[in-house]
Amino acid sequence: MKVRNWMALMFSFCLVSTINAQDSVPENWFNLDKGSSNVQGVSTEKVYSDIIKGKKGKTVIVAVIDSGVDAKHEDLKDVMWVNPGEIAGNGIDDDNNGYVDDVHGWNFIGGKDGKNVKEDNLEVARVYKKLNKKYEGKAVTEIKDKKEYATYLKAKKEIEEGREKAGANLAQYESMKPIILESLSAVAKLLDGKAPTMENIKSLNVGADRSLAIGQSVVMDVLSQGGSFASMDEIKEEMSGQLQEGIDHFANQLEYGLNPDFNSRTVIGDNYANQTEKGYGNNDVQGPDARHGTHVAGIIGAVRNNDIGMNGVANNVRIMSIRAVPDGDERDKDVANAIRYAVDNGASVVNMSFGKGFSWNKKVVDDAVRYAAKKDVLLVHAAGNSHMEVEPTNNFPNDKYEKKKFFGKKKAPNWIEVGALSWKGGEDAVATFSNYDQENVDIFAPGVAIYSTIPDNKYENLQGTSMASPVVAGVAALLRSQFPKLTAKQVKSILMDSVTPLNTQVIKPGSDGEKVPFKTLSVTGGVVNAYKAVQKASKVKGKKKGVKGGSGSSGSGKSGNSKKKVKVA
Repeated sequence: MKVRNWMALMFSFCLVSTINAQDSVPENWFNLDKGSSNVQGVSTEKVYSDIIKGKKGKTVIVAVIDSGVDAKHEDLKDVMWVNPGEIAGNGIDDDNNGYVDDVHGWNFIGGKDGKNVKEDNLEVARVYKKLNKKYEGKAVTEIKDKKEYATYLKAKKEIEEGREKAGANLAQYESMKPIILESLSAVAKLLDGKAPTMENIKSLNVGADRSLAIGQSVVMDVLSQGGSFASMDEIKEEMSGQLQEGIDHFANQLEYGLNPDFNSRTVIGDNYANQTEKGYGNNDVQGPDARHGTHVAGIIGAVRNNDIGMNGVANNVRIMSIRAVPDGDERDKDVANAIRYAVDNGASVVNMSFGKGFSWNKKVVDDAVRYAAKKDVLLVHAAGNSHMEVEPTNNFPNDKYEKKKFFGKKKAPNWIEVGALSWKGGEDAVATFSNYDQENVDIFAPGVAIYSTIPDNKYENLQGTSMASPVVAGVAALLRSQFPKLTAKQVKSILMDSVTPLNTQVIKPGSDGEKVPFKTLSVTGGVVNAYKAVQKASKVKGKKKGVKGGSGSSGSGKSGNSKKKVKVA
C-alpha cells in the first residue's frame, strides 16, 4: 500500500504559497498517445483506431496472481476466464486438475473450509524467526555459515527498526487525522459554498493561518492526483478514509507484518514444510479484500467501449484470478503453485504485481518460472515501490535463477520487470516511489493516478508499479492475440525494442531532487508503446507451430500449452 506522507505537508505548511500544483490528470491517460494528449500513455487507443480496427484476434488468457478479483464486477464479468472442464458448485474435480470447482481460478491462501487469509506477516519476519532460533546469543566466532548469519543480522535489524518506525508512524497518523480534518473544515468555511476546484483553492487567502494553510495544501494535493469533487464534504470523506488507511496500515504492520510470531498457515491447513505440496486452498478467487487485484485486472482487460467504467488495454482476453497475495508478503510456495496453475490451465501471460525483500525458498519459484518458460508463458512483474535500485538479492521474485542447471540459463527469458511512470512528464516523469535499475528493470509504464475497477462495481485511481505491470501485461496480451505465432520470448523482445525512449533528465526516485538520465533507470531507457509494438510485431515471423487464427481471427481462446477452450462467464 502507498501511504501518503501527510506529515511532510503539516511541517511544511509555511511553504504552501509556493506550491505549483499540476493540472488534473486526464482519465484513461495510460491508454492515450503523447502526440494527441500531451501525456506519455502507451498509445493503446491509437492502435485500435489506426491499425487493428475490427480485428478481434485470438482470445488470450491472462492470469492475475494477486489479492483476488471481483468476478462479478460490471466491467469484468464478461471477460473472466471460465474453466470449461468444471461444473460449478458440484464439489467434484470434474477436469481432474487437482482443484475442485475452480471455475474462475484458484485461491492458494484459503482453507478447504472456505476460510481465507487476509493479513500475513512479511517475509523478513518469517526469516528472522527461523534464523533467530539458530543464532540468538551466538558469538561471531561460533558462526560457520557467514552468509546465512549476515542474512539473520539484516533481518533482525529490519524487524527492530521496522517495528519502531511503524509504532511512531501509527502515533503520528492517529494524531494527524483530527488536525487535517479540522483544517479541511476551515477551508470549507472560507470557500463559502464554492466548488473545491484547483482555481478556487489556489485563490484562497489563507494568510498566516496554520490550519488553513494545511487544508489548502492537502486539497491541492488531492486535486493534483486526478481528484474531482463536488463539495468539501466529499474531500473530507476521501481524506478521512485515506488517513484511516494509514492508521490501519501501520497497526497491521505491528500486529501482523512485522510480528514474527504470527502464523497464517493455520487457516490454510497445509504442510508448510513441504514446499512442493499442491492441491491446498479453495475456489474463492475474490477473497476478503480484492481491491488491488480487481484494479489490476481492470487495467489489463476491462471491457472496452461498453459505455461504463473504463477501457482495459487488451480487447480479447479472459482474466484468470489466482489468489496468492495477502495483506503482507506472499509466500514462495504459493507463488510457485500459482504460476504452475496458470500455465497448466492455459494462460499465455501472467501478471505479478507483488514483491518482497527476502525469499524463503527461491528455488521453488525458480523451478516454476522455468516451467513457464518451457511452456511459452510470459511473466510480467512489478519492480516494487521502495524507490530503490533493485538487485537480485533485494527484490523477490526476480528473473535471476539462484542456481543454473548444467548448460542452463542464468536468467529467465520469459520475464519482464516493470517500473512506474508518472503522467506529469519532464523531470517528474518517473513515479517518485518506483524502483529502478539499468540491468534489473526492463521497461517503464504508466503507474500513477491509474483509474480502474475495484470491487462492488466501483472505480478508483490507484498508483504503484502494481499498476504499471498490468499495463505491460495488457500490451503483451494484445500482441499474443493479434499475432498468436509469436513466442513469449519474441513478445518480450518486441516490447523492449519498440519502447518510446525518454531522452531527458528526471528526478531519481528516493533522492532529494537528484537528476539522472532516464535511460539509466532501466534496460531499455523507455516506456512501453502499444502502437509501435504492434507495428513491429507485424514484421516479425512467429516461431510457434500449429497455431491457427491470427490477426482478424476470432480464435478459440486456446493457449499454446493447454487443450482447454475458453468460454465467456
